[in-house]
Amino acid sequence: MYKKKPFFIVFEGVEGCGKSFQSKKLFNKLKKNKIETILTREPGGTKSSELIRNLILKDYFSKNSKEKFDKYTDTLLYLAARNEHIKNKIKPALLKKKVVICDRFIDSTIAYQVDGKNVDIKFINNIHKKILRGIKPNIVFILKVSKNSSKKRLKKRKTKNRYDNFAQSFYTRAQRSFIKIANKKKNYFILNSSLNDNSLEIKIFNIVKKYLQIK
Repeated sequence: MYKKKPFFIVFEGVEGCGKSFQSKKLFNKLKKNKIETILTREPGGTKSSELIRNLILKDYFSKNSKEKFDKYTDTLLYLAARNEHIKNKIKPALLKKKVVICDRFIDSTIAYQVDGKNVDIKFINNIHKKILRGIKPNIVFILKVSKNSSKKRLKKRKTKNRYDNFAQSFYTRAQRSFIKIANKKKNYFILNSSLNDNSLEIKIFNIVKKYLQIK
């Protein structure tokens, strides 16, 4: 029988892996089971964090412009959004013993900023010491996707941000990083998300059911 407790679930993966879709599916299933759950995302999740999200993801600079966000400016914006998100949404929800489902969290910063853009990991770790407030995911789902499936899904998107237009080599590097992180941890699950059927959402729900002891 389900006993109410704080529980933090994170979905990670590259663009087009289906993490937003799967996080919504899980959210709906938990709500049907009358489990108090919130669905949120990074960057974003709160009014202030969503303002920072717009700043990060909109491509303000033309392709011909020499001016771009420096990679450390970019990283600081992500971390600023995370600070607001944890303080104002994630931590309060967990204190109320809710289940929190988050579309992206700290592993995206490692995969994209550290392994993707060569930002110094010590720089990020030092800021995380201040802003994470002891928050750690209970489960992380890494959705692994093939190049073809990812490309097809990105083509279908009506609205795109600058991260949807990166070179395939960047996504390959980022996906490799996610898998490397997951291989070192017991509460990480690497799942193939290339197929467009409901088998993945069933697998995800079965794992969550076991952890939350839902019958």
